[in-house]
Amino acid sequence: MSRAPDNERFLREAIRLAQEPSATGRFGPFGAVVVREGEIVGRGHNRVTADHDPTAHAEIVAMRDACRRLGTFSLAGCEMYASCEPCPMCLAAIYWARLDRLYYAATRQDAAAAGFDDALIYAELARPPRERSIPAVQMLRDEALTALQDWAANEKRIEY
Repeated sequence: MSRAPDNERFLREAIRLAQEPSATGRFGPFGAVVVREGEIVGRGHNRVTADHDPTAHAEIVAMRDACRRLGTFSLAGCEMYASCEPCPMCLAAIYWARLDRLYYAATRQDAAAAGFDDALIYAELARPPRERSIPAVQMLRDEALTALQDWAANEKRIEY
């Protein structure tokens, strides 16, 4: 775990990454860094509108950068510093990447006040899939199970 002065330094870098590109109006006001053993190994700022990519949130961009630099898909042993509390997508990615800890500055309520409200997503996740505003319909389960079963039986699979 990082020491407090380092935590503040890394979080300030995430905030700087949020402020700098957002001043142009071309990028969202979010920044993030991934840190391993006291060194920044990944940086990102929001690129959703610039890249025409709804998944290009600062946290995702920082994790992609860190994974490329480290040559791995697992960020175990790393920490995330984000200028704002991550949205549900980014939070899920943080768990999938197995980061050890998350530090953030602004809250999701602060983001909502600035026009970035993900309350709908949190509410939708609590509803049964068929009752969501984008209904989810399950089909062809038996056919899809073969891919999962084949993967589970493959001794050469890479666990994640």
